[in-house]
Amino acid sequence: MTFSYDMSLEPTYEKPTYPGTGNGLSGESGEYDIVVIGSGMGGLSCAALSAKYGSRVICLESHIKVGGSAHTFSRYHDGGKYSFEVGPSIFEGLDRPSLNPLRMIFDVLEETMPVKTYKGLGYWTPTGYWRFPIGSREGFERLLLDQCGEVEGNRAIGEWDALRERLRTLGGSTTAVALLNLRQDPGFLATTAGSLPFVLTHPDVFADLSLTFDDLSKTVDRYVTVPFLRNFIDTMCIFCGFPARGAMTAHLLYILERFFEETAAFSVPIGGTCELGNTLQRGLEKFGGRLQLNAHVEEILVENGRAVGVRLKNGNVVRARKAVVSNATPFDTVKLMPAFEGEPRGLTRWRNELGKLPRHGAISHLFLAIDATDLDLSHIDDPAHLVVQDWDRSLQDSQNLCSFFIPSILDKTLCPPGKHVIHVYSSGGEPYEPWEKLTPGSEEYESYKKERVECLFRAVERCIPDVRDRLEFSIIGSPLAHEAFLRRDRGTYGMAWAAGSSAPQSGILGNFLPFPFPNLKTPVDGLLRCGDSCFPGIGTPSAAASGAIAANTMTHVDNHLKLLSETSKKDPMYKFLDAGLLGQVYKPLVQGFTPSPELRTDQFVPGAGLSPVDYTATDPNVSQRIDL
Repeated sequence: MTFSYDMSLEPTYEKPTYPGTGNGLSGESGEYDIVVIGSGMGGLSCAALSAKYGSRVICLESHIKVGGSAHTFSRYHDGGKYSFEVGPSIFEGLDRPSLNPLRMIFDVLEETMPVKTYKGLGYWTPTGYWRFPIGSREGFERLLLDQCGEVEGNRAIGEWDALRERLRTLGGSTTAVALLNLRQDPGFLATTAGSLPFVLTHPDVFADLSLTFDDLSKTVDRYVTVPFLRNFIDTMCIFCGFPARGAMTAHLLYILERFFEETAAFSVPIGGTCELGNTLQRGLEKFGGRLQLNAHVEEILVENGRAVGVRLKNGNVVRARKAVVSNATPFDTVKLMPAFEGEPRGLTRWRNELGKLPRHGAISHLFLAIDATDLDLSHIDDPAHLVVQDWDRSLQDSQNLCSFFIPSILDKTLCPPGKHVIHVYSSGGEPYEPWEKLTPGSEEYESYKKERVECLFRAVERCIPDVRDRLEFSIIGSPLAHEAFLRRDRGTYGMAWAAGSSAPQSGILGNFLPFPFPNLKTPVDGLLRCGDSCFPGIGTPSAAASGAIAANTMTHVDNHLKLLSETSKKDPMYKFLDAGLLGQVYKPLVQGFTPSPELRTDQFVPGAGLSPVDYTATDPNVSQRIDL
């Protein structure tokens, strides 16, 4: 469900605190080039790449664990350790060089993360169990025939092919220019110049540019009529927060291009989802960056219209010479910037519009540790499953759609031998309002928790009928716990601006295209945002990409071009990243505008930003460069 919420009318209910989230009182005063607020995938990617570009970086995390929604917690029971992931669970393209931006960033940082792979996604629907086979076009066509019958199945195959054909040019562009090529200043003309041959041979890509950001359902409605196929497309989009109606066309492009290649596979990070953050942290620290946990940011400091640092909860001040980047949600970010007398109208409008953006609902969680003695799971092939109660109800209804994930099928390090861990979670549509009036620990609260997760228990029972009898222990995570542990205002799944129109504060792009994201730049010089409320949106790879775009925007275009060239040589898959000769042709035309003036430490020094700077993490003078 999507909710519109005005923070100026926020009730005065006291937010609960939870043991294990930290008190936020760590963090020393200091001065850095870049201060990043939050260690989610966007914040960590931004911090790590900025460190590789040569900036002195600190990433400040309020929680005691790194990774944002991608972290793991453990419980001990009868002497055994059980580890649960709390956020994303379905990852494609992490096992090898791929178009997944997160995997690209790992490779840029020259960091590895061990995974085990699987080749399908289980579905439990009103008509029974079926499996989407990733990496097999023939397998998908068999699925359509099996589920739809020969006549309607063949029609579904034809409609799927027609949809792919309509989006073929846009899909092909994903291997002509990557999200890693992007930056938000004129330098993008140089960093994306390598795609020019594709553009010249596919001029229709310009006509389709608006379609990239538009509502996917407009195209699906033209080409797809078979109910099973329409439902499947909706489930492929729902991870971005919307079904096809409301989702960007871009969200389906990766699936159309990548999910049917033979090498495509889903991945389970060995050691838990926390390894995503741990891998980025290693990259950050390798290049001289710092991560400070349990350091809650109370306020973004603004002087003379420029973000100059942050004030921590413990009162210490961390200064930023160049920029502050907020990986917090827009709703949390605006709370870090209290209004002040005489502030520019543009800042007031920005704060008000971001604070009132529509948002998805919250999420409920159920964590199960079970005894697997004599448990027969031969009827399933994969650890990840979607459960739909009723196709006629909204997939955003938290009582209708949920997922369950049994990572211990592949990763035996997560629990003792003979046991399994299961994470069950609702769609991001759980209403928050009933929860905020309840007191954690009260009889009413505990009763409501059990009531709301009953559908999650029943979902797992479709796969493991005696799961309740096998319980070692169970933990219910309410939206209040989700808010506290994942640092998400009101436990929201994320911003919910439906595709089809430009979001408020979407910048220049929003004047020409239906761009459904607020700008990563802000009215405050030296303040940027990243994370799942920025382009390209919700999801682990998308959040990581937003951090990369922010990092690219803060560095000189020459450094960006060098990084792309270096990465292109790491694997044949990445060859297209290199802007090549065309990038060098464009560079002299745009380098004087990179980074853009509001991101330079001294924007008034003649020539600032004009000369390429060879940033390296070992250069002791990098912090004194005038065009940081």
